[in-house]
Amino acid sequence: MPQVVPSFERIGEENAFAVLARASALAEQGHDIVNLGIGQPDMPTPPHIVEAGIKALRDGHHGYTPAIGITPLREAVARDIQRRHRVEVSPDSVMIVPGGKVTMFMAILMFGAPGVEILYPDPGFPIYRSMIAFTGATPVPVPIREENGFAFSAEETLSLVTERTRLLIVNSPANPTGGVTPKAEIDALVEGLAAYPDIAVLSDEIYGTMTYDGQAHHSLLAYEGIRDRLIYLDGASKTYAMTGWRLGWSVWPKPFYDAARKLAVNSHSCVNAATQWAGIAALDGPQDCVAAMVAEFNRRRSLVVEGLNALPNVSCITPKGAFYAFPNITETGWRAKTLATALLEEAGVAVIGGPDFGVYGEGYLRLSYANSPENITRALERMKTFLARTNGHESSTSL
Repeated sequence: MPQVVPSFERIGEENAFAVLARASALAEQGHDIVNLGIGQPDMPTPPHIVEAGIKALRDGHHGYTPAIGITPLREAVARDIQRRHRVEVSPDSVMIVPGGKVTMFMAILMFGAPGVEILYPDPGFPIYRSMIAFTGATPVPVPIREENGFAFSAEETLSLVTERTRLLIVNSPANPTGGVTPKAEIDALVEGLAAYPDIAVLSDEIYGTMTYDGQAHHSLLAYEGIRDRLIYLDGASKTYAMTGWRLGWSVWPKPFYDAARKLAVNSHSCVNAATQWAGIAALDGPQDCVAAMVAEFNRRRSLVVEGLNALPNVSCITPKGAFYAFPNITETGWRAKTLATALLEEAGVAVIGGPDFGVYGEGYLRLSYANSPENITRALERMKTFLARTNGHESSTSL
């Protein structure tokens, strides 16, 4: 039989989709499942964005576009960055891609190779480590610790840099923890990176609009000293509830831009035209839909944190951003993935085990509060009943 190259054996997965598939299968069998696993807003895409996509199709935007994206959308991204971050970028440095993962894929392919080290957040989005391993580079986890409010530590990050480090990945507001790194830590990181001019930085800011309690999001784009090696990742999936539209964008330093363009040509060709016109409506249109969504997530955040802290032997710090809670379940006596499986199979609640986000995720679960308050309440009640009944012991019952 033909054999694929060994690097494909190193590719990991995003287990949230596996949990979604299992939860869907159970639901199809007639079981009542509350899904707090998938990171997807439960609100529909705002109507003016949908209408812009429909109009684009009716206006005949059915063909290929430039691989880098249509000029009006790249201009809209540049305006959005100026509005939100007070940073000027040229539309010629913007690339339109089908979702956030593509920018990760491109950046890691550019710098990952055997003998190279790439630093990434742990717990963190699982695709970081998966793609690093695929390239043959050595994944070096940067611990994201609860005692730091799940913000990264500049000192600890810099301590992990070696002569083999070629790329540093940072993510704030963060998935899966909801952590937001304060400006002082970002300042310290950028200052420390001055001693390592050959290290590129990928800043994943896909949750940049989602912060709470007066926390500000500080974009690494604002730091002129690293702009010549900074890759900025953002997109419409979370901010505008457009996960299925597959619309992301990135800002690239000039030396990397053409390499990214060639990867686009060789892989996805372009983002579909109608989605790009919908993206213009999202960025240039009214932003009250974003504020309303974040306000609703904030209300749910309070509900989920209060409910988690009422569970037996569970504690949860309040997330400062995104729409995830990352409760500590160490005192329950359960291993995280075992508990996540049991909650789905026996209690009808889909959550993600912390180890699916890295080696430092043991002892935690990830819950998405991008679900209705009614469903969150039902899930928490089921979790409370289950934990009280099992008291740290694996149960043999099933749905």
